[in-house]
Amino acid sequence: MSKKVIVLMADGFEEVEAVTPIDYLRRAGVEVSMVSITDDPIVTGRWGEIMLDVDFLLEELLHENRVAGCEAASLAEGYDAVIIPGGMPGATNIAACEKANELIKEMAAAGKIVAAICASPVIVLAPLGLLNAKRFTCYPGMEENITDATWCEDRVVTDGNIITSRAAGTSGEWSIAIIESLVGRETAEKIKVSTLI
Repeated sequence: MSKKVIVLMADGFEEVEAVTPIDYLRRAGVEVSMVSITDDPIVTGRWGEIMLDVDFLLEELLHENRVAGCEAASLAEGYDAVIIPGGMPGATNIAACEKANELIKEMAAAGKIVAAICASPVIVLAPLGLLNAKRFTCYPGMEENITDATWCEDRVVTDGNIITSRAAGTSGEWSIAIIESLVGRETAEKIKVSTLI
């Protein structure tokens, strides 16, 4: 059965950090849903040049669950990972969205993969307590105010079900780490070889 992931999308997302995992995961046979945290199906990247038409609105996804007789939190049961691109103000916009935060916390509590890159580990995950006692990485310098987690200089850090990475230039490696955690090393290696990482 195919793995399913949500990529949370907000205006101001870092383009490379969003598109790379979407592309690589689809190459790996993972079902990827781009989900807007707003009521607009078009999200605009941080540089204003790239706009993406998402698959779902977050409210739509939550509503479908309620209609099916499920609690909103049970979205975690239907998905295997949530991916949070960085970029500013994209990361700040996600952090300010209560429903997105609830979904991220539910996914983490269910042991599902929570993957964040660049500003998002610090801006989104840390305030939710998801970095507590964890090893993590992020955009250089943003780690300075994090005291309850261990920052690593590695390009990608996996600690349990939390996968963090540093910036647009590490998006490929981050995507490979997510694939390995979801579908295994063999598939991850195939994507790694085919994309020349």
